[in-house]
Amino acid sequence: MKTAGVVGLGDMGSGLAKNLIKNGFSVKGADLLPNRCAAFEGLGGQICSSPAEVGCEAQAVFVMVMKGTEVEDVIFGAEGLLTTMAKGSAIILSATIKPSEARKLGHAMANSGIHLIDTPVSGGFPGAQAGTLTLMAAAPDATLDAFLPFLEAVSANIHRVGTQPGDGQTVKACLQSLIGAQFSATFEAAALAAKAGVPGQVLLDVFSTSSAGCGVVNNALEKIIDRQFEGTGSHINTMHKDLTIAMGLGEELGVPLHTAGSAMQIFHAGRSKYPNGDNWVCTRVIEQIVGAELHRDGSK
Repeated sequence: MKTAGVVGLGDMGSGLAKNLIKNGFSVKGADLLPNRCAAFEGLGGQICSSPAEVGCEAQAVFVMVMKGTEVEDVIFGAEGLLTTMAKGSAIILSATIKPSEARKLGHAMANSGIHLIDTPVSGGFPGAQAGTLTLMAAAPDATLDAFLPFLEAVSANIHRVGTQPGDGQTVKACLQSLIGAQFSATFEAAALAAKAGVPGQVLLDVFSTSSAGCGVVNNALEKIIDRQFEGTGSHINTMHKDLTIAMGLGEELGVPLHTAGSAMQIFHAGRSKYPNGDNWVCTRVIEQIVGAELHRDGSK
């Protein structure tokens, strides 16, 4: 039986672990929060006290933490993955970080004998839990071929977007600039409908069957009209971070990102007002300005 590892067992990492176990892998995992560790053990995983322990005997380890500095510590720290992982194994960078941070990691690992697969994901909490994520994978073809069973266990779509660390993160930044704009436009449209007295169900029926309908819009609108603003697996901190990365890449390359910039400010407002909320909570900020709320049945 092949052994996989997951460092970071939150909304996304728990889904990776769940589907690796489902596909027959022995899975080791680590997280700082005891409740996450307990849930992972309940799935049949082997909890570890450090990334180093996760990496011992694992052929591949997914790193699903929040920030580039956290990724660096997981890999290079005193109890990091590089202290125990065998040559020829792979670190699968599934977290979303800055492209420049991924390039730095790749450069630092160049002589380690351990592969780095830069493959951020898309699909959110539902995709992670269902094993239907889209992967933006960057590594030499031979490396991707060798570790394809690990990637296939957690995804429905694997796109080979480049060969170097940072290539996957660059594509993810472009994607998040679009998704952020879709979210923010949905929040504004929801507030407009609320002020005009349109029931939420009517708006959802029309949007979901129109050319504007898509997974991002439909899911966001469902959460808004049912007033589900926390605990849905899409914490606002993640999208706020991703938009920050996209804006930073635009600044680095001299590309104006007007729409993504507006989305960034909407998410910044939502995060400032409701730091424990999910993405859709941004709508509440706009609703409070206009004095109306959008409910499924049109009630106030």
